[in-house]
Amino acid sequence: MLYDLSLHMGYIYDTPASGARHIMRLMPLSLPNGQRLIAGSIKVLPTPDEQAHFIDFFEHPATSFMLRAPHEKLDIRMQARVQVESHSIAADFSPVLAKLPDEVAGVWSLKPDAPHHFLGNSPRLLETRAISEYARACAEPSLTVLQIATALCAKIHQDFTYDADATTVDTTPLEAFQLRSGVCQDFVHVMILALRSLGIPAGYVSGFLRTIPPPGKERLEGADAMHAWVRVWCGETIGWVELDPTNNIPAGTDHIVVAYGRDYADVAPVIGVLKSYGGQRAVQAVDVIPLG
Repeated sequence: MLYDLSLHMGYIYDTPASGARHIMRLMPLSLPNGQRLIAGSIKVLPTPDEQAHFIDFFEHPATSFMLRAPHEKLDIRMQARVQVESHSIAADFSPVLAKLPDEVAGVWSLKPDAPHHFLGNSPRLLETRAISEYARACAEPSLTVLQIATALCAKIHQDFTYDADATTVDTTPLEAFQLRSGVCQDFVHVMILALRSLGIPAGYVSGFLRTIPPPGKERLEGADAMHAWVRVWCGETIGWVELDPTNNIPAGTDHIVVAYGRDYADVAPVIGVLKSYGGQRAVQAVDVIPLG
């Protein structure tokens, strides 16, 4: 599937900001498993006084920039054309849960996609007893790792309500879990914690969803802004599998990957610091248009 993608992110400050330093992770990746970035560009206004490009630990292109002068708003626009191919799983060759630790131990690598990075606590995800107990309900000994992950994906989708007003970017997984509502970031953080509590490596995927559904299908939740889903390590044979608990589907040709990380802190689309006071208002708009 070929897509034209456009993103607008804006920040409006009550009081002009200055001395702003930001890092962006917005451009879709080119991946060996069927995603190719054909062309892309990012425009920032006001024009940055300094700008640099680098590759982070998880091998994602990122851009840092600085704005010295006072400015009342920050405007970021990204455009890209991306080709996404189907990468569905033909069969479940993942081990049962009891055998997974041996397969993890057999990975003699600390490369960015090694499962060892995705087992313990991470910046935004600390072990939570309530979520661990929730996970155990899906962890029957006879089930494979992929079956457990798929069951958890379905359970979160069933038990939680998508509500953009229920949480904020700083809501903790426990708070979202207690509310049983939130947005894709909340669903993903809860699912990652649940999987890790069982000893299953799991990580965060940021990206985009197709905004215009195929004929006869419903629009997916989370399609109007940047989206998130879960990456699960299902053993040496299958490797990484991506599941979307917000929509209870495997990630497929409707999903465009921007970044992989342990949690939102590793993949935040725009982060930074600035000098100002008062509040700010953020706006975001996304269009992912299929070209065929």
